[in-house]
Amino acid sequence: MKLISVIGVSQSGKTSVIEKVIRELRRRRYSVGSVKEIHFEAFAMDEVGTNTYRHAEAGADLVTARGLTETDLLFKRHLSLSTILSFYNHDYVILEGSEDIPGPIIVTANTPSEVAARLDERVIAISGRISNDCEKYQGVPVINAMTNAQTLADLIEDKAFFALPDFPRECCGACGLSCRELAGAILRGERKRSDCVLSTQGIELYVGENQIDMVPFVQTILRNAVEGVVRELDGYQRSTPITIRLNPAGDPKTNQQSD
Repeated sequence: MKLISVIGVSQSGKTSVIEKVIRELRRRRYSVGSVKEIHFEAFAMDEVGTNTYRHAEAGADLVTARGLTETDLLFKRHLSLSTILSFYNHDYVILEGSEDIPGPIIVTANTPSEVAARLDERVIAISGRISNDCEKYQGVPVINAMTNAQTLADLIEDKAFFALPDFPRECCGACGLSCRELAGAILRGERKRSDCVLSTQGIELYVGENQIDMVPFVQTILRNAVEGVVRELDGYQRSTPITIRLNPAGDPKTNQQSD
């Protein structure tokens, strides 16, 4: 799954750019998901007094509203981006308004000053209303998505890479950079996506179908704990993969009885 984020001030053309990008990527037979970041503090999809609102007020952590043409999952808390993305399994996911990602960014703007306030090493293109007035800004291409969505999609195909984790340098830093710094180095052509040590981690942890990213320190602890127990058991063979599956307490698979 490859990520691309479109950021900019309100009324700078973010949603219009995203519409064009999604349509062009879909035309190219890619599957595409999207995430809209809403910065309005009082935002809530559910309305006070509805049945689903009453479910949540009674204590339900997750409420699902299923209609004939739409199904909505309502989490009554703020989710991290990594948690949200665990629900996606698409070729590309387009983020609107997410600035804190270790991946490529398109900035939409009305004026050069709006671009300058958001320009960093992750920005691969500039679009939005400013694209009517210039073709390049400090070496970054300015592309009009309304008239040239193909070029913007070409750039996304060339620059976007599989999602990196988002650990600060002090938490991991095994590649010598933070995840966001590594993203910038990849986009400059100085590093590769495979330089992230988690790309070749020797131990994998899944909760359900979702793989959990672990920094090298945690990987080492988990590997040593598992191998320390398993090597004492009959059947252990060095350098052979080990699989452990934990079913939840009360799962029917753990309570089956023979006839």
